[in-house]
Amino acid sequence: MTRRKKVPLEVSGAIWIGKTDAVFLGSDRIGLLEKIEEHGSITKAARAAGISYKTAWDAVSAMNNLSDKPLVERTTGGRGGGGTVLTGEGKEVVRRYRILQREHQSFVGGLSERIGDFHNFYRFLRRISMKVSARNTFAGKVSSVRKGVVSAEVMLSLKGGDTVVAVITKESAENLGLRKGSEVYAIIKASSVMLGKDLHDTRISARNLLCGTVEKLAEGPVNEDVTVRLSGGNLLTSVITRESAGKLELKPGDHVCAVIKASSVILGVSE
Repeated sequence: MTRRKKVPLEVSGAIWIGKTDAVFLGSDRIGLLEKIEEHGSITKAARAAGISYKTAWDAVSAMNNLSDKPLVERTTGGRGGGGTVLTGEGKEVVRRYRILQREHQSFVGGLSERIGDFHNFYRFLRRISMKVSARNTFAGKVSSVRKGVVSAEVMLSLKGGDTVVAVITKESAENLGLRKGSEVYAIIKASSVMLGKDLHDTRISARNLLCGTVEKLAEGPVNEDVTVRLSGGNLLTSVITRESAGKLELKPGDHVCAVIKASSVILGVSE
């Protein structure tokens, strides 16, 4: 499988000036005005800007219509038989826009320096903006991948040292490009998280035994949401029946262990 080359991320931006809920000026229109000033002709300016004459003329008409004073006007007579030029207002608009643009670039450059590693910041934004129906989403790194004929066992290291094991198909592991060091998301439905007390010495078939303390309880008419703070600091939510919660006699601060089957852990990656 061919892996795409990673391109560094950077902060950038552009300026648009609006009027009456319409885009009045942007870098493309300012560039067109500069070409008109340089060539003295809409036709030549359009050609230099790589756009059609109609597109250029429509842009000029829109700017003139939205401006209090015309930015472009036609001239007649003279040795060249007339042409198109910027008015004093048009030249002043270009000058002011370029000042705005320089200040904006300086501002964006300052943001880049203050943010620092924007690639990591962007990944953080992707994580917090990702929408999934599952209650539990954790960011981690692959610590090992063991592939069988059909399935693959993937071990993840979460922040704080918590470890999660997922079993997915071999094809899925290859499609995701999983290997040691890959950054992944572990997604676990709250209903797939079983809770118990005093399970450290218990032999169970489930691969994941994550222990911590009860952080919060939220009672519903049928089920109860239990939030557990794991030893590494991650918060894990489990949905169990009120009957089960009653048998466990759960209360905030109790030490509990979450049992999760490896097949219940869904993995995802950011492109």
